[in-house]
Amino acid sequence: MDFSKKLLERTGKPYLSYSAIKYAADGGKQQDMKLFEMYMKGLLRKESDALRFGSLYDTMLLEPENLHERFYLLDDSVIIEELKDKYKNPKASKAYKDWKIQQDSEDKIQVSETDWYMAKDMIKRLKESEVTCGESGKVRSVKSYLSGEAQIEFHDWIQDVPVRGFYDILGEDFVTDSKSTRSVYGFRYDVKSFDYDIQAYIYTEVSKKDKFYWVAQGKTKPYLCAVYKASDYIIESGKNKFWSAVKNISEWLDNPEKDTSSFAMYGEI
Repeated sequence: MDFSKKLLERTGKPYLSYSAIKYAADGGKQQDMKLFEMYMKGLLRKESDALRFGSLYDTMLLEPENLHERFYLLDDSVIIEELKDKYKNPKASKAYKDWKIQQDSEDKIQVSETDWYMAKDMIKRLKESEVTCGESGKVRSVKSYLSGEAQIEFHDWIQDVPVRGFYDILGEDFVTDSKSTRSVYGFRYDVKSFDYDIQAYIYTEVSKKDKFYWVAQGKTKPYLCAVYKASDYIIESGKNKFWSAVKNISEWLDNPEKDTSSFAMYGEI
């Protein structure tokens, strides 16, 4: 409880998430205690086309009933028609960008027609896809790994460390995380590069489920899907990173006079 109290006093947040922990973990590809502090204080807000598409894809796949409440399709056909004689590439013009900003909604996320229909095509391929299960040897639909309760939030403890997150899918005896990716072949390397192993450890530890899967799908045609099960090695890797992060965070919390700008790395290569 002392850790949680100090965390709240120093950062304003009473819990840790995977997104925060990855910045404090030894061996993490994004480790920097300054980034950890900024994230915890809400100073590290990231917006990108990839994150926006990932959110659209997950909602369309896992919570289609909420799709139109969260997103709206940007119809730019009229403005493109108006600008096409003035600019070789209307979408790159200042006039188009100014118009696009004016279409923003405070309540919904703006998405392009290209992204909207790409997400639909990806999900169509996913629903048609099958794999041979490595455990049972039986043919299973990829969609079956996404059967269960969707987008379930948790607030829990791992020993005396408060954690928070969302299960994409909480199944009967497994947890699944959905990922759209540049390449399903490269995804196995992304797990370590983006510290998804920390996520696998937290989610299996809190849920008490033995199996953690990633359902990954490529964002280039023809949108190949893959199901990856987190191995014992990956779970252990995530566990080691998690506790190294807790150690580093604890040292910072116990030394309030130390600024995170002093963090630097030492290694031998």
